[in-house]
Amino acid sequence: MTQKKLPALSPSETEILRLVWQLDKATVQDVCNKLPAKRKIAYATVQTLLRRLEKKGYVKHRIRGKAHVFFAAVKSEHVIKRSVGDFLDRLFGGDPIPLMQYLAEHGKINAGDIEKLKRLAGKK
Repeated sequence: MTQKKLPALSPSETEILRLVWQLDKATVQDVCNKLPAKRKIAYATVQTLLRRLEKKGYVKHRIRGKAHVFFAAVKSEHVIKRSVGDFLDRLFGGDPIPLMQYLAEHGKINAGDIEKLKRLAGKK
């Protein structure tokens, strides 16, 4: 089965979708509770973002009592693959090396991370 091309996500939608993936099934309140304490997002805003995600095809819901229980309609791997690929294409012309150089130069990866990458590359 082929995945249809889903609309792009805003940063806030991506954050909420990531939380739904972590929770597996979640009410609006569950998502609100999972948000970092520093993030002050109103319940109604989370509800709106979940509805947008559903309209875009990223989540679905079932009704449990009075609550809508949301769950992912797409696998995280699919969204990550597409998002990272789009990012690489836009910023680096599809070449991952400049991205890795940037991450190394700015302290986002360390020698241990590089060893893990070498092992991963050796598996291919």
